[in-house]
Parts: sequence; structure tokens; C-alpha cells
Amino acid sequence: MTNAAKTEERVLDLTADMRKYTHQIWLAGLGAYAKAGKDGAEYFRSLVSEGEELEERGRELFSDRFEGVTSRVEELKEKWQTRTGTRFNKVEEVFDDRVASALTRMGIPSKKDIDALSAKLDNLSVALNTLQSK
Repeated sequence: MTNAAKTEERVLDLTADMRKYTHQIWLAGLGAYAKAGKDGAEYFRSLVSEGEELEERGRELFSDRFEGVTSRVEELKEKWQTRTGTRFNKVEEVFDDRVASALTRMGIPSKKDIDALSAKLDNLSVALNTLQSK
């Protein structure tokens, strides 16, 4: 066999090997895509479920604390109004603003924020259910 024939044979072997490996890479990519599609939807649903649980726990915790603070503030306000006989609209407004500001700095969302997020989650749930039913 001549050098040219040996070289040609090596090139053909390398080309066959490259085709084989390229095809294996293609198949691995298809497998990864299929697995991500199947597992991705399930993973997304689990994230939504965990988010809903966390949101509910947060609401309960926030609601309990907020109700306790609100009732205590109302008691103090009534006592003060009884003693002084005056109304505290301005003081009340300042206090509300400061409490809201402190809660925002602590990263506790307002009722408006929670309602907006709940609406978005509801829309996502509807969209996900629509996609799943197709």
C-alpha cells in the first residue's frame, strides 16, 4: 500500500469516527432536551407549590403579628383619646407612614404587593393549566 492510500484510509477512518461521535453528541442533546422538557414542567410545578406554601405561611405570620400590633395601637389610641379628649388623625398618619416605612425596609411586603403577586400567580396558574390541557 502506498503512502497516499494509507493516508486516504486514515482520513476515511477519522471521518467515520467523527460522524459517529457527532451523531452521539446529537443524540445526547436530544435526550437532554427531552429530559429537560419532561422534568422541567414537573420542577416548575414543584416550585409553584413550594412558593404557594411559603406565601401562605408568610401571610399567616404577617397577619398574626400585624393584628397584634394593630390591636395594641388601637388600645393605646383609645386610652390617649380618653385622657386628652383629642383626635389623633395627624399623629395616626405619621405613625402609619413610619410603620409602613419600617416594614418596607425589613422587606415585608404590603397588602397591595401581596395582592398584586397573588394576581400574577393566579394568571400563571391559569396559563400553566391551559398549557397542560393542550
